[in-house]
Amino acid sequence: MNPYLARTAAIMLAAPCLYLSTPAWADEGDWATASDVTRDALIVAAFGVPLIKKDGDGAIQAGLSLVAAGGTSYLLKEAFPETRPDGSDNKSFPSGHTATSFAAAATLQNRYGWKIGLPAHAAAAFVGLARVEADKHHWYDVVAGAALGEISGLLLTKKQNENVQVWPWAESKGGGVTVAMRF
Repeated sequence: MNPYLARTAAIMLAAPCLYLSTPAWADEGDWATASDVTRDALIVAAFGVPLIKKDGDGAIQAGLSLVAAGGTSYLLKEAFPETRPDGSDNKSFPSGHTATSFAAAATLQNRYGWKIGLPAHAAAAFVGLARVEADKHHWYDVVAGAALGEISGLLLTKKQNENVQVWPWAESKGGGVTVAMRF
């Protein structure tokens, strides 16, 4: 990966985290704002990195994983209404912010590797923490959202390197992952 692109992505993903680096400054509104900003930065990165790399398939796969995570999160919120810790509504489970953040991070990781995936996952974890600190979600809402995002990102994104391909599979008596490598 281009060192300039890696540094730019790291700065873009880390900046919202630095916003709340001093706990004395952070109230619930700050945590909520930071989670919004970081989630949005991850979504921009999930589309921006493929576009910078002229990787149309990567941008499409990012879109699919984000829609899958966000859509599934919405459906689960409707199917399993749970009151938020702040009592504002009954759409706590699962965390949609965390689901889309982890979908973006998993897409970047799976498509382009750990150099961008690691900071993206750190930013996604920050989103989950911020949602709990903002009193918008219980810890288990965030864990469920993270799992949902990871699964959608990993299932709907293929490695950019055509020499390595990973295919998840399932049947009535089990499932697994098939890995194919071309030398």
